[in-house]
Order: sequence, then structure tokens, then C-alpha cells
Amino acid sequence: MHMVTDARRVVEAKLPHLLLCVLLLGIADSMIGPYLVLFGADRADLSPLRVGVFLSVIAVSGLCVTSWLGRRYDRGAGRWPALLAVLAPAAGYLALSTTTTYALLLVIGAGLLGAGLAAFSQVFALARTHLERASGSAPGRGTLALRSVFSLAWAIGPILGSAALAWRGYGGLLLLTSLTFALVTAPLLLLGPTPVTSRAADRSDPPTRPRRPVLLVAASFMLFNTAMCAGSVALPLYLTRTLGRPDQDVELLASTCALAEIPAALGLILLPARVRRQWVILLGMVLFVVYFALVPATSSMPLLIAAQVARGLAIAAVNALGITYMQDLMPEATGRATALFANAFIAASLVSGLVAGATAQALGYRAALLLCAVISAAGCLLLISARPAPPALTAT
Repeated sequence: MHMVTDARRVVEAKLPHLLLCVLLLGIADSMIGPYLVLFGADRADLSPLRVGVFLSVIAVSGLCVTSWLGRRYDRGAGRWPALLAVLAPAAGYLALSTTTTYALLLVIGAGLLGAGLAAFSQVFALARTHLERASGSAPGRGTLALRSVFSLAWAIGPILGSAALAWRGYGGLLLLTSLTFALVTAPLLLLGPTPVTSRAADRSDPPTRPRRPVLLVAASFMLFNTAMCAGSVALPLYLTRTLGRPDQDVELLASTCALAEIPAALGLILLPARVRRQWVILLGMVLFVVYFALVPATSSMPLLIAAQVARGLAIAAVNALGITYMQDLMPEATGRATALFANAFIAASLVSGLVAGATAQALGYRAALLLCAVISAAGCLLLISARPAPPALTAT
């Protein structure tokens, strides 16, 4: 009983700081995310090709920094990788507000903004390490709560970004984004020293290569995220150009998906202990296949809205449970497991625009959405073929 009480105290002490970290990080990411392309095109007067190169440089840098910091975290868990990952974009967006010279933009993107893509994995790795001290159940349940807050932040950030842009232009938006990234350091510091877990104390050096099931699961997540990102590109164009729907319908469908995702992620906390993460994640991927098969086959708004609910449920299942699922597959390397999960999204965002654009140009927007169904189905097959046996969802 005394150990249970101590465990609960650890969660009560650490979880609020972690929730604030994730909330601020999500707001910072989503505040600038929708407008970075427009900054390049409108403020820096870049061609579409140069904007694409700029974003690709950030993504490639993010892949490298995320992997590097994940390895460093496993060699000695601490807060400094997370602090680096939030202070670098804080400096980067501040620098971005002072120049539109293309060469400098590329340097800022590669040297500072890319590092910001590692912040997500580092914060969630820290969460795992801190909550793991409490009990075997705390990491999974706590991560679900954190992922729900991250989704909530993505509903708040674009609104704040739009208000900052309307008030002070791109300069104001970039300064506010820089400040928000810098504010993440406050709850990170309040977390206190990073505890040494029992597994960390027992190992001298983590293994250098993930096992085959881990790589298959990571590849399945990458395919899921590729379909998600490519579908986000194709859907607005399908609605407005193929179906002739107004722009407001695009906003309605996007809001419906977000509203479905947040309570769905929170609802996963209530799943019984006997239910395995792999099967819930697989169900989410199957829902994605159904979603991408349904959307190009209908022009009915009620059906399209229902499809967005299914999309929100799928994203919640895969992205909320996927973090702890990867961490359970690599219990000896929390940093690299979380980095693998994050890199699955970064790599997907890097290729999804090309996939959606090329398919839409050659075969149309319906074909692009159907291709997303095929990609999602491939992700299902990879997840099934991985056949790992991680722990079930544990009760609080």
C-alpha cells in the first residue's frame, strides 16, 4: 500500500509538468505549421520549388537530429536533449523573423528548425522515464493523456497563429512561435532530475540495431502517416475541385476529425487490461482503409462527415497507442523507440506531398485518395507480419 501511495504521488507531481510541456509544444508546432509555406511564398517571395526544398531541408535535418538525440538519451537519460530540441527552434524562428535571404533560410532550417522536430520524441521519452518510476501502468496511461493534450494543442495553435498573423503579420507570428518554444523549458526544468530506471541501471550500452519486428512496426506507422499526410493534401482539392464544394466544407470536415480524435484518445484510457495495443492499432489502420475507400465513392456531406469521425478514431488509435507500443517493443532503449515513432511521421511528411501531387496530377484526386487506401492496407499487412508480443494495456 505504501508503494502504491508513493507511485500515485510521483504521477501527481510529474504529470502536470509533462502535460504543460506537451500543451506548449503542440501549440508552438501548430501555430507556425500551417503558415510556414505561406511565409516562404509571401514574405520571402520564394518559388514553389524553393519552398519545397526549404521544407525538405527541415524534415531531413529533423530525421537526423531526432535519431541522434534518441541515441544520446539512451546512453544517459536527461533533460538536456529536450531542452536543446525546444531552444533550437526558439532561436530559429527568432532568426527567421530577421531575414528572407534564401541561403540563410536554408541554414536556419537545417541548423535550428530541424532540431525542433526532435522535441516531440524527447518529451515523450522523458514522460516514459519519469512515469515508469510510479508503476508499470503509469507510462501507458500517462502517455495517452499526454497525446490527447497534444491533439488539443493542435486545435488551439492554428487559431492563435491566425490571430498573431492578423495582428502583427509574419514578424509577430514568428516571435510568438519563438516565445512559445522557449516557454516549454519552464515545465521541463520543473520536472527535476531525470530518474535512473532499473533497466537503465542494468545495461552498460543499449543494443545498436532494432529487431526485425520493431522495424516492421515502424514501417507500418510510416505507411499510415504517409496515407494520413497525403490524404490531407488530396482531400481539400477533391472537395473543392472535383465535388465543387465551398471552402467552408473543408474546414467543417477538418474540425469534425479533430473533435473526434481528442475524446477517442482519452477513451483509450478506459480499455480493459486484457486488450492488446497491437489489435487496437490494427483496428485503427483498418478504419483508415475504410475511410479512404469511402470518401472518393460519395459526394454526400453526411457520409463525408461520418468518414471524418472514422478518420479521427483511426488517428487516435494509431498515434495515441503507437508511442507506448514502440516503447514496449524496445524497453531497453526508450529514446530510440520514441525517435523511431517520431521519424515515421517525419519521413512520411517528406514523401507524402510528392505521392499525393504526382498521383493527383496523373490520375485525379479520387485516384490519390484510393492510393491512400492501398498504402493504409499495406501498413496493416506490415503490422500483422511483425507479430511482436508486447504487454497488454495495463490498468491504472
